[in-house]
Amino acid sequence: MNQPHHPSLPEVHRSLDIPQQRGFWRKLLAFAGPGYLVAVGYMDPGNWATDLAGGSKYNYALLSVILLSSIMAMFLQRLSLKLGIVTGHDLAQSCRLHYGKKAAIPLWIAAEVGIAACDLAEVIGSAIALNLLFHIPLLWGVLITTLDVLLLLLLQQKGFRYIEALVIVLIGTIAACFGLELFFSRPDLPAVLRGFIPSPSVVTDPGKLFIAVGILGATVMPHNLYLHSSIVQTRRYPLDQVGKKEALRFATIDSNIALTIALAINAAILILSAATFHRAGRTDIAEIQEAYHLLTPMLGVTGASTLFAIALLAAGQNSTLTGTLAGQIVMEGFVHIRIPAWMRRLATRLLAIIPAVIVIAIAGENATTHLLLLSQVILSMQLSFAVIPLVQFTGSRRIMGEFIDPIWVRVVGWVMAGVIAGLNLWFLLLQFRNGF
Repeated sequence: MNQPHHPSLPEVHRSLDIPQQRGFWRKLLAFAGPGYLVAVGYMDPGNWATDLAGGSKYNYALLSVILLSSIMAMFLQRLSLKLGIVTGHDLAQSCRLHYGKKAAIPLWIAAEVGIAACDLAEVIGSAIALNLLFHIPLLWGVLITTLDVLLLLLLQQKGFRYIEALVIVLIGTIAACFGLELFFSRPDLPAVLRGFIPSPSVVTDPGKLFIAVGILGATVMPHNLYLHSSIVQTRRYPLDQVGKKEALRFATIDSNIALTIALAINAAILILSAATFHRAGRTDIAEIQEAYHLLTPMLGVTGASTLFAIALLAAGQNSTLTGTLAGQIVMEGFVHIRIPAWMRRLATRLLAIIPAVIVIAIAGENATTHLLLLSQVILSMQLSFAVIPLVQFTGSRRIMGEFIDPIWVRVVGWVMAGVIAGLNLWFLLLQFRNGF
């Protein structure tokens, strides 16, 4: 299929050279970057509450769920990058092209709602971190988060590599903080390893199932599927069969390495919660603020709580960088509207800030956990609107040509789409039953 007349993210489309006739490591380094921008969505503040609750209440038992959801994420992100590299169209453009304008409008609205919900989680996470670190009231913290639009605009002007570099530095900060936290908490390593083995009790115990579905619902981020299919096209590789095969190989390695790091960080949050809170008999910890206040006294290590808050701030700021890019991609791809980057960022951030300000002003600062949970429910509701088209397009011989996956991969894709739709529907029903 030919490249679209209006490529996705035109200001950075095919802007980064891939060295030809160079070794494996040089090429891998040139392709590295998009996977890390995607990975930040898998460790955003929306995941923290479910990981904390899972560890404090059920010890290491739900590590298997984090592992399973990460494997599903790797599979879906591979389909996403493959669609972009093979066809030259991102997922939003493909939906517009193959479904038509009438179907594109509701899909665009669903994608925008998901991005706003994700941004809500990032706003709240960053505001909580500012409150914990600097005692800034949550309401002011929410308003301060609008300033990151200036940072993003500066980085976009300098080039896409600067955005990727900042994201990787922030991921490194999160990893370093949790590496130290795990060292302080001294988890039971044999029990940790057993936790990665799936247990029937995850399905039979209603409490475990509730948190497990929450973890799955919070892990696979729909806007990441649009994002990845676009940003892999920032690399300038040959558009022939050999060039695309090489791009697929290196982009998949980049994605899997980055998502493995995200898996390790999500697992670290749950392990820290289990080793600190569950071990001490505190099985009721589910709020980020409560975990922060208890870490230093329970671990007996000065600065443990501060490291936790720094990691939270890095996670919130990291995720917000990719939200704007995803918003630009879905707007251009679905409805062919281009607006200045600063306007796009401001509109997305205001959609997240307004409900956060209203709820905090009326219900108080204790309502932030409910807002985080609500953001995950909204994401769950519209995830299938991105997953099903992705599996359909990448499983079509007419669209993918010689790059179509074997039949077993296509079957796995549809099974996975069904599992995600079913689990997210169940999660939604559980949330309504429990009154959020």
